[in-house]
This record gives sequence, structure tokens and C-alpha cells, in this order.
Amino acid sequence: EVGEAGRASGVPRGEVFITTKLWNDDQGYDTTLRAFDASAKDLGVDYVDLYLMHWPVPGKRRDSWRAMEKLHRDGRCRAIGVSNFMPRHLDDLIEVAEIRPAVNQFEIHPFLQQRDAARRSRELGIVVEAYSPFAKGQKLDDPRLVAIATEVGRTPAQVVIRWSLQHGNVVLPKSANPKRIVENASVYDFELSVDVMTKIDALEDGFRSAWDPTTVA
Repeated sequence: EVGEAGRASGVPRGEVFITTKLWNDDQGYDTTLRAFDASAKDLGVDYVDLYLMHWPVPGKRRDSWRAMEKLHRDGRCRAIGVSNFMPRHLDDLIEVAEIRPAVNQFEIHPFLQQRDAARRSRELGIVVEAYSPFAKGQKLDDPRLVAIATEVGRTPAQVVIRWSLQHGNVVLPKSANPKRIVENASVYDFELSVDVMTKIDALEDGFRSAWDPTTVA
């Protein structure tokens, strides 16, 4: 569907940034290469802009990464990265990687900040990409967050996105609602004060809305 929509839109390929992922069941050297071929065929493209390893699968992530490095060298992936990698997973991969991940995508929001993973990623020169920034909507009505949003005259969603941006993250807000898409993009005409940032930082309570990679060896 994505490939068909892209072709039907008439937008030049160079103006579209395409990210796709290597799923867990496809990890391993040869299976990674085959999985990428299948994804590229489905998308109707010769290359993708970013290819991410979805999960730090024990015993397979190193071989999967070698395959992703080959895809990068062959020009089939403009950049390669990982998702849900905690510090020990990054360090394990870096031991054998010839190309460092460009991106580490994992769950970040005020209630689950995963500072150690963000810190280690940045130490290694890896961009931090925050997925599920709204905790799947389960925390947007938290009274403390609502009070902060009221204080700054913005919606809770805008406050959460702005908070993450000011922490240096790339943020991936998800919505199919045109009004909310516009709202989510309207976060560059204001800045949160140090005091407000500190208040939001204090919301950390370990709430996780997606997978938990901290238990993976």
C-alpha cells in the first residue's frame, strides 16, 4: 500500500524519506538480505533511506548487522540503524560493527525517559529517535501534564513533543487525524523554560506502553 501510494502521488522518490525495518523472525545474515529484498520489492523502490533492526535478538543481531552493512555498502540503504537497543546491546554490536548505527529508535516520553540508553547512544554518535512519544495516548490526560500544558498555553501533545525535541531527540508522533498532524507539527514557535523542562523531567514513573528490551540479553 505504501509503495502504491508513493507511486500514485507523483512525488519524486528523492523527496520522500522511506524507513523500513528488519523484523525479528528474519534476523540472521542471509535472511536479513532476503527480507530486505522482499521489503524493497513491496515498496517498489531500489533503495530505502533508513533500514532499522527492530530488536536486539540474542545470537543473531551481529550477523544481521553484517548483512545490513553490506546493504549499505551496496547503496541499497542510505543509512542503517537499530531499534530498542539498550546500552549493553549497543556495546555488543559496536564490538564487531564496521559501520556504526546512524539511529537508535526506542520508546521515550516524560513517563519513560530511558536516559541511560539515550546517553550511551549519543556517546557513540548515534541519533536518538523517540517512538511512542505519547505512550499510545495513555498518559496525555495525566493531571500533572495537563497542568503544565495549561501553564504554557499548549496541548499536552505539543508539550510532550517539544520537551523531547529540547532533549535532542528526533520525535515520531503518530496520527492519522489531519487536525492532530497539524497540531503535532506546530511545535517550533515556542520553547519550554528550564523550570518547565524540570517539571516534565520529574514525571518519570517507568510507565512503558510498548515492548521491554531491558530484559533481553
